[in-house]
Amino acid sequence: MMGNRDLEREGGAKPRNGSYQPPPTAAAPYYMENSESQWTSWLVPMIVVANVAMFIVVMFVNNCPSNINNFGSGGRRQCVARFLGRLSFQPLQDNPLFGPSSSTLQNLGALEWDKVVHGHQGWRLFTCIWLHAGVVHLLANMLSLVFIGIRLEQQFGFVRVGIIYLLSGIGGSVLSCLFIQRSISVGASGALFGLLGAMLSELLTNWSIYTNKAAALITLIIIIAINLAVGLLPHVDNYAHIGGFMSGFLLGFVLLLRPQFGWLERQHLPAEGRLKSKFKAYQYVLLLIASILLIIGFTVGLVMLFRGVKANEHCDWCRYLSCLRTSRWSC
Repeated sequence: MMGNRDLEREGGAKPRNGSYQPPPTAAAPYYMENSESQWTSWLVPMIVVANVAMFIVVMFVNNCPSNINNFGSGGRRQCVARFLGRLSFQPLQDNPLFGPSSSTLQNLGALEWDKVVHGHQGWRLFTCIWLHAGVVHLLANMLSLVFIGIRLEQQFGFVRVGIIYLLSGIGGSVLSCLFIQRSISVGASGALFGLLGAMLSELLTNWSIYTNKAAALITLIIIIAINLAVGLLPHVDNYAHIGGFMSGFLLGFVLLLRPQFGWLERQHLPAEGRLKSKFKAYQYVLLLIASILLIIGFTVGLVMLFRGVKANEHCDWCRYLSCLRTSRWSC
């Protein structure tokens, strides 16, 4: 499961209720947490509600009791949780995650290489983010979104977090579609990994204003590494995770900059003591580099995708990024 860690700002800590307690220093009367920390989180809860509502719609359309005979063949097959009626789940041999059939997901917008490339259905790069393979999949992603997204939205506002979430999800879809041509893909994992990547770049670009930064960095890297390692298991789309993470990591340098320490109280200082720049030079450099890489990455990825390039044919070792074959399972 994904998680995050509260990071302390230099000069004070931010309690759980979001209020700021300044340190007992001379600057305390003038130093305030910037306004971005005062946002009330509403976008992340709305995304959770939208995903749950979409899952209910998918299950309604799936209608297992009426269509079970059309979803494959062989053996005596019964819907799971039949008391739910039309919303009951596919047999576990079809979907062990307690969800709809793959054909229903495909019809409602799942990511599929052939339909994106040859069917000119590029919108699937977006719609697949809002679909989930089952209750287990949905719960894992939404709990992770709550733990990660609410804190980010409180600090940086709904606009920036929303942009990171959506663009990271699309970035994950593009990389997934470039490498996976024989199966469908759904889920918000790419967008969630984008938020994790943004947390990492936010820590790095605002490095000078944090305390306990080494411990926070190590903890965050461990969390990211564990989540990426889980993606090496079969039937998990780690390409979407990696694409989302890289997109969010670069977007964090662009969108999650914090003013350097002392900028906010500059109006209370004499002219000769005021800072000349809101951000430090290295923050501007990272912003420029990340912006260039984002433009190049999305442009090259989309061009390759719509030209029908199969990236796995040009990178033999890349298959190990999504699934490691062992004696216990095959990929």
